[in-house]
Amino acid sequence: MHASIKIAAIQMVSRISPEINMQHAHKLISQAAEQGAKIILLPEYWSILGRRDTDKLAYAEEAGVGPLQDFMSNLAREFGVWLIGGTIPLVSAEAGKVLNTLLAYDTQGHQVARYDKMHLFGFTRGDESYDESRTITAGNDVIVLETPQARIGLAICYDLRFPELFRAMQVCDLIVMPAAFTYTTGRAHWEVLLRARAIENQCYVLAAAQGGEHENGRRTWGHSMLVDPWGEVQSELADGEGFIIGDLDPAKLNEVRVSLPALEHRKLTFSA
Repeated sequence: MHASIKIAAIQMVSRISPEINMQHAHKLISQAAEQGAKIILLPEYWSILGRRDTDKLAYAEEAGVGPLQDFMSNLAREFGVWLIGGTIPLVSAEAGKVLNTLLAYDTQGHQVARYDKMHLFGFTRGDESYDESRTITAGNDVIVLETPQARIGLAICYDLRFPELFRAMQVCDLIVMPAAFTYTTGRAHWEVLLRARAIENQCYVLAAAQGGEHENGRRTWGHSMLVDPWGEVQSELADGEGFIIGDLDPAKLNEVRVSLPALEHRKLTFSA
């Protein structure tokens, strides 16, 4: 990397209808591209948050084929951006389940990376309960996207709590985090975890969240943000639909890594 590049995270309050969600995503990506964003991130479950966890099975696509994948490919090409497509459901080999998959597209609309969510969220407190393993098959592979502008580590939501995943990515310029954190867990842990991942990996972290009250009754935390390698929040959107935009500055990366060469001081190393 040589020059700063503008990066953006889209925040949504996704609905039950993929068609409506596509309309909202198109509008927000268009606006971010107009402001100069060259890398744009969508949130987890941007295409559908159904009334039941099983609703997404009806919209699961085969890899490489389907309206959701066509939509993301066309948007990347239309606006000439690297589009990191949050997550969509892809067909799983397990009956009654899908893969929760992040797909990335280059400026020509070619799919250039795929990451299947590795860690599946489970949480129970009082009347609030989630278990993604009931409808999602976990992925196994650590994926890093190489672009001309940056080396980008791909992760999704609950992955944020597992620092060993990010160590396995080796040194990245940027980690992306599409998410749909619950209001409860987000209020308690979201910002501190994002800042921790930025600080310990000495890289930028770009998080695109779901943020608000959804048709299905779920409440998500929002607070999409860009965190720099020193752990400072550069941009944040508390709730509602919109986007954040900021600079990925290689000079800032270098300054942090030279002044505090923690990555060079590691004694334990991990590989994917």
